Amino acid sequence: MTAPLHDARPPGTGRVLPDTQQGMRRRNLARVLHAVSAEGGLSRAAVATRIGLTRAAVSTLVDELIRWGLLEELGPERPGRVGRPGSALAVSGRGPAGIGAEIGVDHLAVCAVDLRGEVRARAVRRGANRGRAPQAVLEDLTALVRRVVAESERADLWPAGLAVAVPGLVARDGRTVVRAPNLDWHDTDLGALLPGDWPLTVDNEANFGAVAELWLGAGALGDFLHVSAEIGIGAAVVVDGRLLRGTRGYAGELGHVPVWPDGPACPCGGRGCLEQYAGEEAVLRAAGLERREDPVGLLTERAEAGDERVRGALRDAGTALGIALTGAVNLLDPETVVLGGALAGLAPWLLPALESELAARTADTACPVTVSRLGSQGPLLGAARSVIRAVLDDPAVVAERP
Repeated sequence: MTAPLHDARPPGTGRVLPDTQQGMRRRNLARVLHAVSAEGGLSRAAVATRIGLTRAAVSTLVDELIRWGLLEELGPERPGRVGRPGSALAVSGRGPAGIGAEIGVDHLAVCAVDLRGEVRARAVRRGANRGRAPQAVLEDLTALVRRVVAESERADLWPAGLAVAVPGLVARDGRTVVRAPNLDWHDTDLGALLPGDWPLTVDNEANFGAVAELWLGAGALGDFLHVSAEIGIGAAVVVDGRLLRGTRGYAGELGHVPVWPDGPACPCGGRGCLEQYAGEEAVLRAAGLERREDPVGLLTERAEAGDERVRGALRDAGTALGIALTGAVNLLDPETVVLGGALAGLAPWLLPALESELAARTADTACPVTVSRLGSQGPLLGAARSVIRAVLDDPAVVAERP
């Protein structure tokens, strides 16, 4: 049986470095780059102290990282340190960029993130993707990718890889969408339909949202359940800072947990699934509203105005979420539940009913629920950052670039 715990990196990113002299050198390059990335303004001597290598060894590694364009020298390190000041180091704002993309039911989005984690370019296309042929959708996505790459190249950045977030199940090959019910996609190899010039990783949008929360969210979380929503509802489980993927890589399909088994039919083939009560379309339907470009904004606007039908629909959605989450919380015992995606924007009206259900149904004290500050941007940022993370974990790949 395949081990269910994996690095927070999605499949296909990074690599396992061998226990050889060359592998040790590559690991040490990564340790130096991670140290400077986490705490900029360090000298070579300060980096050596942080990671436990000699100053001479670190100086050699730093020179290599500077030659590859991954580090740069800023001048004398910040004051307040004992001894002769060295030259402060920083991660370069030029060089490799992570290209993240998201395929949503009603939008496409692409962004470029540099080694410092800053978004340097972004492009969005609004429009329905449900029922469209995958090739047509991916042609539109490719156009956005090329636009973002061109803008990045004008800022002296080059694409280190492309990571794509999708609302569906992804095979362990990290490129095939096995099933995406809300897009009506089955066994779709994105690698055959996207630009083949860069390393490609495809993963579920909830997984990318979870790693974004792990790397960028407020607070240091090691064990949490991340729940996000659009038309569908996805979840990702993080244990000890790593994604719990399951044997086939499909862990986290919270949206297809039955809340009321005799409920309405779901595109997955089941009945009474959570997303039939708490997905965007279900909430809009219960609120008596037509879908528009910004459904969360519409629901928020009506709820803030005191629309009782909208508030009732959100309250019922919170109840359904609480029922579905109770099983996951009792089974997994996470440190916290994090609401992301569309759920983050609707939290004021979802949380009371959700927390009430958790409190009434969990075995011990209720698991705390927090709201992601990343909101709907989580999957896209997580995708882009996963590419950057792969460079930080093995910076020597830059030297191997054609």
